[in-house]
Amino acid sequence: MTNLINFQQQIKQGIPTELPVAKPYPQNANRAPKRKDILNSDEKHLALRNALRYFPKEWHQELAQEFAQELKDFGRIYMYRFKPNYELKARSVADYPAKCEQAAAIMLMVDNNLDPAVAQHPEELITYGGNGAVFQNWAQYLLAMKYLSEMESDQTLHLYSGHPMGLFPSSKDAPRVVVTNGMMIPNYSQPDDWEKFNALGVTQYGQMTAGSFMYIGPQGIVHGTTITVMNAFRKVLNKGETSKGKIFLTAGLGGMSGAQPKAGNIANCITVCAEVNSKAATKRHQQGWVDELIDNMDALINRVKEAQANEEVVSIAYIGNIVDVWESFFEQEIFIHLGSDQTSLHNPWSGGYYPVDISYEESNRLIREEPEVFKVKVQETLKRHADAVNKHTAKGTYFFDYGNAFLLEASRAGGDVMAENGIDFKYPSYVQDILGPMCFDYGFGPFRWVCASGKSEDLDKTDAIAASVLAKIKEESPEEIQQQMQDNITWIKDAKQNKLVVGSQARILYADAQGRIEIAKAFNDAINRGEIGPVVLGRDHHDVSGTDSPFRETSNIYDGSRFTADMAIHNVIGDSFRGATWVSIHNGGGVGWGEVTNGGFGMLLDGSEDSERRLKSMLLFDVNNGIARRSWARNEEANFAIKREMARTPKLKVTLANLVDDEVLNNLSL
Repeated sequence: MTNLINFQQQIKQGIPTELPVAKPYPQNANRAPKRKDILNSDEKHLALRNALRYFPKEWHQELAQEFAQELKDFGRIYMYRFKPNYELKARSVADYPAKCEQAAAIMLMVDNNLDPAVAQHPEELITYGGNGAVFQNWAQYLLAMKYLSEMESDQTLHLYSGHPMGLFPSSKDAPRVVVTNGMMIPNYSQPDDWEKFNALGVTQYGQMTAGSFMYIGPQGIVHGTTITVMNAFRKVLNKGETSKGKIFLTAGLGGMSGAQPKAGNIANCITVCAEVNSKAATKRHQQGWVDELIDNMDALINRVKEAQANEEVVSIAYIGNIVDVWESFFEQEIFIHLGSDQTSLHNPWSGGYYPVDISYEESNRLIREEPEVFKVKVQETLKRHADAVNKHTAKGTYFFDYGNAFLLEASRAGGDVMAENGIDFKYPSYVQDILGPMCFDYGFGPFRWVCASGKSEDLDKTDAIAASVLAKIKEESPEEIQQQMQDNITWIKDAKQNKLVVGSQARILYADAQGRIEIAKAFNDAINRGEIGPVVLGRDHHDVSGTDSPFRETSNIYDGSRFTADMAIHNVIGDSFRGATWVSIHNGGGVGWGEVTNGGFGMLLDGSEDSERRLKSMLLFDVNNGIARRSWARNEEANFAIKREMARTPKLKVTLANLVDDEVLNNLSL
């Protein structure tokens, strides 16, 4: 009880009244790489002024020296001295000091995103992707948590790229928090702009779910990865063939990419996933997300051949560079059925992707001391990487871009990845071939929930509720979505035995609007009956409506609008007045700063009639906004889905596209 009281007191205090003692960084922490030294002398002084404004003047002399050293050593001012002494993890919603339960739920989700078991670089407040931050510094965290502890149900906290601008009067129906991350003037949205303005302390990269507090560990993407891998095998295997003994080769074991080995196991194949950072690979192995660790190429080749011969289902983390694996497997004539890559190539020059033939430690030195040399080495490696992939695809490997900007950066490096028309890539995005037409166009996307009680038994009950709801919906579902329904029923029934939970008691499954609404209503009813505690609803931004990303989420939009961002903006605005507890909109995420706009939400279910009203209104719009846009782009599956929804929802009236016969245009002289 004493620890709980102390924890609550620290939150309510916010910025301490007395200057804390400086603390050393943990010796074995997985530290973020040093950022580019991009500020001139005047700008460094400005960065220090910006950092010191959080603190009383009598502390400035001491903190100025410390923050200047942080800026020199790390390229950023993280204010590590102010990291709280209590354990950062998702507690029960009842443990947070709050005047309204919605605020307590948000605090829970913030802490979950900074839990060392969940976060990639927790000391630097980075959740995943190398630079996906919850806040820019620890002062922002302290201030935001204090505001949340004081918040009443008619106030809204506005966060500007991690900075708590303050509590503003609003209304009970307004979101409790509005989050923006990295929303730059368009002409100031190049990668070096992020380096500069993040170093100044005025903007941040929130990734997709990090800066919106909805990250739930690798589970958050393992379902989508499982669906992708399963359906990729369905595309390439002959009738009657299974995926056992077949190879899925990829790279990356970070926050999002760490889902790949687990997904491969669920899809019943051999997964080989390369990772240059031994700490990241070891962490995933310790968490049970990958079965075996190997750091020797000969041993890897022998192990893979053995697994093929025995038709094993096994995941192997190779501690080393992915290019070596592609090249060695070609030399050894190891056939790869599926190939991809999920390194953080949205962040290629600061540790998102590492050059071959250079050690991990030497690469990090180059990032700090010789960034231009590092960039050249990365681009040389990307060309080599592309060449190796091409050799395998010539032999029948199915390679897909996993939305991490691999093809984009390989093309910029001069790699042979362009189609004959010189415009498109020669390999499809997984959204173009799989998730777009099979899931997003029909409205299926990553629906998430977190049991705010922190009880595993509540998660078990919600799993059972969701499985029951989906089974009933499947009985009356049209043939077009039977496969999607069955895949998700199988997923949720097997979820517990697959040991997906890291951090909060969270779950994810792909569902359409009907599924999300009916599952959420069933949760709310169970809360009302006292069978489970409150539940936080959310989703990945990687969804039907949340994200405008021309090389990933909207890569299967072919009417010329894939470079527009209207959908994501409307999604966040529309969710905000239909009942979301918090909303977020970000520049960047997944494929990089300046390459994507994405929005998300969170919603607390408390068992009330008000919760039921909110979930029905908001979830209907959140999904169908995207289906409508995809239907207007003339996507056949989306056209089917939106017509079906209009028949179900009389007040929904969507503009439908009239199709033009090819002959009308083919005879024109243009």
